[in-house]
Amino acid sequence: MNYTFEFGWLLEYYPAIVKGVLITLQLIAIGGVLGITLGIFCAWVRALGPKWLRPVVATYVEMIRNTPFLIQLFFIFFGLPSLGVQLNELTAANIAMVINLGAYSCEIIRAGIQATPKGQFEAGASLAMTRFETFRHVVLVPSLQRIWPALSSQVVIVMLGSSVVSQIAAEDLTFAANFIQSRTFRAFEAYMVSTVIYLVLAIMLRQILVVIGGFIFPKRSAR
Repeated sequence: MNYTFEFGWLLEYYPAIVKGVLITLQLIAIGGVLGITLGIFCAWVRALGPKWLRPVVATYVEMIRNTPFLIQLFFIFFGLPSLGVQLNELTAANIAMVINLGAYSCEIIRAGIQATPKGQFEAGASLAMTRFETFRHVVLVPSLQRIWPALSSQVVIVMLGSSVVSQIAAEDLTFAANFIQSRTFRAFEAYMVSTVIYLVLAIMLRQILVVIGGFIFPKRSAR
């Protein structure tokens, strides 16, 4: 094999790589916070919420969990304009990630709620708390503590899955790699660099979530 590795293009194209990394971080920051928030709400509805709302949330969760993320992204970016809803690339990508993570985190959090001893619900009722107050003050934190490792893994998976947003021209890290290889014809090197960056981002994100878990749940390690 006479292939010669060449990484000199990094000096010329590093602004594109930096921009791609920053957009990827923005996507996971917004998608992570809002997606988990949506997941908590949906988990509450499915486990303890109004009965009339449960089928709506269940339908949403099943639809998202059983369809490809790329199709969901295309539906939001290409489909909604048919209904008069125009979204730019980043907005569509953010919405898709929030909706996707919300559905998956809902089921993870609901598993933590279902593992809560019934005595905790009875304790809340004995203090004249509503079901939502019991969930918020008594159930939520212990439930999150139980499932934090699984939830952290799901956030990392969604971050890695964000690479497909380049298909709608959102200028993330994968978009930058595609752009660079189209200019330099150095596909191996371009995708090798992007792979290493994704690996570093995934490891860093997991460690950040471990630290966050240790801060929120000081009595028990989030590892």
